[in-house]
Amino acid sequence: MLRVHFTSEDLARVRVAPGPDFLWEISNSVQTLQRRDGERVFGAWRRWARPRLPDSRRLLSCLLPPRGYSPDFLTPTSGDRTTLQAAVDTLMSTPRPRLRTELTRLASSWQLPGWAGGLADGDPHALRQLGDALHAYQLEALAPYWQRVRAHVEADRAVRLHSLLDGGTEGLLAGLGPQFRWRPPVLEVAYPVDQHLRLEGRGLVLQPSFFCWPTPITLADGELPPVLVHPIHHNADWALPAPDARPAEGAGSLGPLLGHTRAGVLRATRNGCSTVEAARLLEVTHPAVSQHLNVLRAAGLITTVRRAGRAFHVATAEGRALLAAEERTARR
Repeated sequence: MLRVHFTSEDLARVRVAPGPDFLWEISNSVQTLQRRDGERVFGAWRRWARPRLPDSRRLLSCLLPPRGYSPDFLTPTSGDRTTLQAAVDTLMSTPRPRLRTELTRLASSWQLPGWAGGLADGDPHALRQLGDALHAYQLEALAPYWQRVRAHVEADRAVRLHSLLDGGTEGLLAGLGPQFRWRPPVLEVAYPVDQHLRLEGRGLVLQPSFFCWPTPITLADGELPPVLVHPIHHNADWALPAPDARPAEGAGSLGPLLGHTRAGVLRATRNGCSTVEAARLLEVTHPAVSQHLNVLRAAGLITTVRRAGRAFHVATAEGRALLAAEERTARR
């Protein structure tokens, strides 16, 4: 059981991360890839990913065993993490004493290969190898699915926003799911070991994670900026079929009806997306996507939630019905 202890100041400083964190998704997915449970959710992705992963996966697997302790430095909670490169740069600037301490702790429960000694010493070559492995893994295992990962995480964030609006911070904490129990001023979390996290006025970041499984995760070092990473709901068929980098031009029966770009925008909103993400997915301009979203919203096919200047778009029941009809036609 993990027990997160709040003060009144902490309750005012709870926030939900704006989207998926690159290094948390890499770390969680490397661990999930080594597990056998969660077949319904991750089985198809595992079968797709394993044959295409680079040799560098073994380097990550050594540092991220499927159970038990993993080094905190692999998932930094401070510094610039807006892109994968920025997150890797933050990781590679980890102080040497911390590298040594955390890798020594990992070696007490898992046998590490010889190159881990260089990493523990902060050897630049070893750190570059780790950075290259993270980039290669993201490119091969996650990038083809990244739009789906982001859409699921942002959809979960929208759910949290509604909990916050309806019940305040305590409603947000109480509504995190069956693995959580809010007993003011303590949040009890299903966890493989007993651990206490005392926030002491630092607040808490809630980080939804697509590949977090099967229980929430936090950092082992309670002195680091507090974060609580938690699983989210998945569509059972999220990994089928394996996606291309971009939908084929004209694919689907909705294209001739709505226009190919507008149909693509509607598909992007199935699990929720921001305007920027839809523009990036379809490789069209931000103003063009905004225009298509306005038409879809006027037709009642999508709805838009705005918060702090950010728009998040989700297909309505009518929009999802159109998408389901397109899928049925494609199967026939």
